[in-house]
Amino acid sequence: MIDLSLTLIGVLVGFLVGLTGVGGAAILTPFLIMMGIQPTIAVGTDLVYNSITKIFGTLQHWRQKTVDWTIVFYLGIGSVPSAILAVHSLHWIQTNFGSADVVVKKVLGFALILIPIVMLIKTIQSHKEVKPNKWQLKTTQEKSMLVITAGAILGFIVGFTSVGSGSLFALVLLYLFQMRGASTVGTDIAHAFFLVTAAGFTHILYGNINYATVFQLLTGSIPGVFIGSLLALKVPTIHLRYMICVIILISGLKMI
Repeated sequence: MIDLSLTLIGVLVGFLVGLTGVGGAAILTPFLIMMGIQPTIAVGTDLVYNSITKIFGTLQHWRQKTVDWTIVFYLGIGSVPSAILAVHSLHWIQTNFGSADVVVKKVLGFALILIPIVMLIKTIQSHKEVKPNKWQLKTTQEKSMLVITAGAILGFIVGFTSVGSGSLFALVLLYLFQMRGASTVGTDIAHAFFLVTAAGFTHILYGNINYATVFQLLTGSIPGVFIGSLLALKVPTIHLRYMICVIILISGLKMI
């Protein structure tokens, strides 16, 4: 049965992502939980949905040569195994304690409080020129262990909650590398694709996916992203970004 509300949520999320570039999973996962979808299913469903949507962005940035594959590689060494471990940990918690959904909601709540703070920092940093820090002056190889460690920590959060594959890793890119504009976005999206695909596939193995929900979200989000992207060229989005941050923060507080 077609649930029109899921399609409309897909339109809304896609529109906001296309318009502002922020908040996809951080908006969608709480929405799904508030609609009565089991938290672990909401996380797995969002990761699979996210993986499909990021295919197109990754291919486009690959064609544009705006992906630093060395950085993607080092982040992925840490993030992909860590995200897979997070999903196995969820299954272990459910098997032994039967409380995975409760844990997911709590961790998700804290992540949703962290995400808006990160998004605000990223927005402020991207609008001002700052002197390079000591890490930005080092080569990628010189800071490889730091990049891998950051990937491992954040990858676990993504595998556990589905949120942060864009915003949290974007902050790592801004702080550790002298990257701006399309290269930051392209590298972030390409890494996120591999991360959420690995985590999503692991959720598939445990049956934590609602495929009908994925399909209905996609039918709404694809036109939503297209419309939002067109309007992004004509509409100032800074105030909308701040509003999205507030909405995500409130969602996080409700989850705790």
